[in-house]
Amino acid sequence: MKAFSLLALRISIALLVLLWGMDKIVDPDHAIRVSDNFYFGLLSVSALMPVLGAGQIVVAVMAMIGSFRKIIDPIILLINLGSLAGVWRSIIDPWGWVLDGTNVLFFPSLIVAAGCLVLIAFQDEEVFVLDRRVGAANREPRPAG
Repeated sequence: MKAFSLLALRISIALLVLLWGMDKIVDPDHAIRVSDNFYFGLLSVSALMPVLGAGQIVVAVMAMIGSFRKIIDPIILLINLGSLAGVWRSIIDPWGWVLDGTNVLFFPSLIVAAGCLVLIAFQDEEVFVLDRRVGAANREPRPAG
């Protein structure tokens, strides 16, 4: 059950990053509005959106199949921490009782970031990942001759 749970967590988090990457390519204007609203416009450059989107898609696919997890999983965490930072008001005050501009629907960003930490913490226990399959194939004894 743990192996399937970790696989489901890995795939769902990677799909989220994949969707964010696709959004930057398919609808760069939307991605710029998101950047303007949540990230102080730091990445609000039209020409940059497809590049960022393609990068996110590559990282998401690698995360989904469990390739280069020692590198990719922390990158996925950083992407999600960036998202979490952008909606910090909604984490502290999800109903907007004190802070303006909050939305309870952004609160799961905290859960996604925690899921990223779980994937990093349990890398050694994952079964359905390419890294483990490739590593096992490399460790198998080869017949002489």
